[in-house]
Amino acid sequence: MTIEPCIICVAITGSLPQKSDNPAVPITVAEQVESAQEAFEAGASIVHCHVRDDAGQPTSDPERFARLQEGIRKSCPGMIIQFSTGGRSGAGERRGSMLSLRPDMASLAVGSNNFPTTVYENPPELVDWLGRQMLIHDVKPEIEVFDLSHLFKAAEMVREGKIKNLPYVQFVMGVKNAMPADREVFDFYVRTTQRLMPGALWCAAGIGRHQIELNEWCIAGGGHVRTGLEDNVRLDRHTLAPSNAALVRRATELCERHGRPVATWRQARKMLGLRDPQP
Repeated sequence: MTIEPCIICVAITGSLPQKSDNPAVPITVAEQVESAQEAFEAGASIVHCHVRDDAGQPTSDPERFARLQEGIRKSCPGMIIQFSTGGRSGAGERRGSMLSLRPDMASLAVGSNNFPTTVYENPPELVDWLGRQMLIHDVKPEIEVFDLSHLFKAAEMVREGKIKNLPYVQFVMGVKNAMPADREVFDFYVRTTQRLMPGALWCAAGIGRHQIELNEWCIAGGGHVRTGLEDNVRLDRHTLAPSNAALVRRATELCERHGRPVATWRQARKMLGLRDPQP
């Protein structure tokens, strides 16, 4: 039996972590390009991207995304570039203002939910608009699932042609006030994804201390993984992660332990049905 390689996504920056949390968090475009290259060389085939303004705050500025994409394409040939359309970087359609740059992928949250102190608002009309922009610009969505209803919404969008080709689904677990990092819940989400969207690839992101356990659940269960300083700035309770690459290497070690080969960028592109990398 052929064992499917494991795709590793590295979320290098995010919207919240600052250098005061961990000096290794890359903030500027140059720092992010360097960190992405180190993670790529360590085994990551997808880089999940946010950008920051001059004050280090999240933004949806297309010009900054363009510079980041150009730098990653030059430094990491073939790496899959995934832009965030998350709500912390802007409001309304500004969240998708960078999709015309045609990254390989972009995150697509398909419903609303609670965050630690706020509501993560993803109204249906915005979800549909972001989905249309991804279709127009040939950007593959990574469906972000924070709640069970989000799986059913994603399946509806697939049926209606609002999401085309093979879906890629990510469970986000461990955010306070949202979906907990619970093994029985995780197993149920995997089964429900396979029932609603047969053939869909899936992965999961564990937030904070849950990152390592979600990595292991995914790898052992035949899914794919997300790691990186966006979700977790530590190797353990007492040790800051020295780099995004260090977290990627930890995921590759888990792959080796469970007998899963790590997907190359070529394998990842084929599995996800992505176009050839742009020069």
